[in-house]
Amino acid sequence: MNTHTDRPVFLDLRKIHWPVMAFVSGIHRASGVVMVLLLPVLVYLFELSLRNEQGFQAVIDLLRSTPVKMLGVLLAWLLAHHFFAGIRFLLLDMDLGVEKSEVRKTAWMVHAATAIAVLLVAGGML
Repeated sequence: MNTHTDRPVFLDLRKIHWPVMAFVSGIHRASGVVMVLLLPVLVYLFELSLRNEQGFQAVIDLLRSTPVKMLGVLLAWLLAHHFFAGIRFLLLDMDLGVEKSEVRKTAWMVHAATAIAVLLVAGGML
């Protein structure tokens, strides 16, 4: 019995070539986790803005700062990617576009739609 296989013993995810479909799936999952983890921060900021006029002004000043605007663009990217990838996965669940060439094309379409959405959001933030 031959015990030698060509399968890797140690998987280094940084060295594995991820197809575009796997990348979209991984980012979709990660963006969902990040958005859920950010909910307490958003709820706190909302509560602070409703507390009184000083709290509202503090939130406005925070949101107008350059680092938070940059973070906002990143969050817009996460939300847009999660949204468009989610639509793609819903269509795949309905057996629409399940051929390999179509799956690859729709994965690239997620990236394109996300980029367009982020450019629109970033343009509105400036």
